[in-house]
Amino acid sequence: MEVVILLNSKDIGVLAADAIETLVRQKPSAVLGLATGSSPLPIYNELARRYEEEGLSFAQAHGFALDEYVGLPTGHQQSYREVIRREFTNRVDIRPENVHGPDGAAEDILAACRNYEEAIRAAGGVDLQILGVGTDGHIGFNEPGSSLASRTRIKTLIEQTRRDNARFFDRLEDVPHHVVTQGLGTIMDARHVILVAAGKGKAHAVRDFVEGPVAAVCAASVLQLHPHATIVIDEDAASELRLADYYRQTYANKPRWQGI
Repeated sequence: MEVVILLNSKDIGVLAADAIETLVRQKPSAVLGLATGSSPLPIYNELARRYEEEGLSFAQAHGFALDEYVGLPTGHQQSYREVIRREFTNRVDIRPENVHGPDGAAEDILAACRNYEEAIRAAGGVDLQILGVGTDGHIGFNEPGSSLASRTRIKTLIEQTRRDNARFFDRLEDVPHHVVTQGLGTIMDARHVILVAAGKGKAHAVRDFVEGPVAAVCAASVLQLHPHATIVIDEDAASELRLADYYRQTYANKPRWQGI
């Protein structure tokens, strides 16, 4: 696990976009894992800028969303399929048929989850997975207690997560109780994971999953076992890390050809 501490969200977006651009230029058919929420927005803004101003193309790329609410009507503005379109895929030249998400409206949720896993495998697996992290340490919607080997499945949201997400809805009562999410085992299959976090509200979770034990109570801690996990955070999110100075020193002296 590499921890990179930067000044602000804009810098986080630029660094993560650098890694994605390098991948897409080397492998135009790259498979990207797409997260929603506030944390990835600077990445999507920077990638859209590079598409518009510098000709970075996603025409051959594929995208797989991390998760989806269960029970929202098709086309609901807060469904993650619509959020991904609005915040990223409609702003670049990726083909709509190459963008996939879990089906939270399926009559047979279990079959839909199996089909989603198969679709990821058929695409060759995820090359680079973008992640945020919840205040309780969840990634995707793998809430505390999730199996570290879990695959795509239905999950019940804890109330803290519903409260955190209520800002995107008119009221808390409108936030669904259930989601379909890639499991921790699914996320760990990605060849490179970039997790981004900003703000003091994420500092406790960052401390727990970076420097705490690997444990189901903090789902993101499983990334300690990933062979290529990059944690990109701002100074506020890093404020509770014991080894923050070491992480800064390590990154400052890293050979630039190595990338992240």
